[in-house]
Amino acid sequence: MKYSVGDKVLLLHSNETGEIVEIMSDDLVMVNVDGIEFPVFTDQIDFPYFKMFSEASKKKQQEPPKVYIDQIKAEKFRQTPAEGKGVQLLFFPVYDTALYEDDILHFKVYLANQNAEEYYFEYNVISRDKDDFSVTNTIQKFSDFYLHNIQMEDLNDIVKFHFLFSLTSPDPSKAPALELPLKIKPRTLFQKIDEMHLENRPSFSFDLFNKYPERELEPYFPLPEKIKGIRPLVKTSDPVRSVIDLHIEKIIDNKSGLSNFEILQIQLNYFEKYYQMAVKAMQPKLIVIHGVGSGKLRQEIHERLKTKSEVKSFTNQYHPNFGFGATEIYLQY
Repeated sequence: MKYSVGDKVLLLHSNETGEIVEIMSDDLVMVNVDGIEFPVFTDQIDFPYFKMFSEASKKKQQEPPKVYIDQIKAEKFRQTPAEGKGVQLLFFPVYDTALYEDDILHFKVYLANQNAEEYYFEYNVISRDKDDFSVTNTIQKFSDFYLHNIQMEDLNDIVKFHFLFSLTSPDPSKAPALELPLKIKPRTLFQKIDEMHLENRPSFSFDLFNKYPERELEPYFPLPEKIKGIRPLVKTSDPVRSVIDLHIEKIIDNKSGLSNFEILQIQLNYFEKYYQMAVKAMQPKLIVIHGVGSGKLRQEIHERLKTKSEVKSFTNQYHPNFGFGATEIYLQY
């Protein structure tokens, strides 16, 4: 007898698999198939190994070969330049799923660049009651840049968003910098949110600019004959400076005990002193380092420059030494 109790066997007539539970004679065994026991002659059964091997081999032939992640070829995608689609400020709402579907907790704010140009940018949020927020970085062409989160209730406290853009690859035919303020009225905000829900869109946006502007042609005004000559430098105890650093640590030794207003006044007085010295010396150009910070000092400097007749133009574009923390002033006489 080649079989014994416990052997797995194959019923040849039905192709079922069972187990021998009793040896009844040399040519008869009791087989259990799915809980049912019945006698079977030994010439009607066989070991199932051949069947198992052949099925496994057949299954192996039918199965497609495994493909691993490093074997998948990256799809070649050719990005078509989309001139004119512009740069936008995107708001992606995050909802409170525990309450209602339309209850917005906060917004994820992104800067989206759909132009075929890379830009340096400075992003400032000027708030009424909270500390201002700023980001200075580079945004690649055809890309999005995550800025920060804004709570829904904080939007009412935001006075304005302020942007400053310049090209990472300077082009003499393009403007040196592009300054853009953005004020969002509550009515406009809720209108945008309603439109987003009605159109079943994941976000809403505000257009900042479509195309980076060309450089404006500067008008030519010939100098009067009487001041075309070279004037001697003004005599002063302090040297005339081409770069004025307004960081308070560069002006006074100890700022402890001073309020923000007092510090600002010291910086502005320091600027006026060396600005007037530069004008008297007929300097053609002046750089003022004011830092990025909240932008208050820069804003005050820019407001003063707008009132000065000697100022031909000024720009706060990206500088390799100072980033966006300096303003270049061009003077005329």
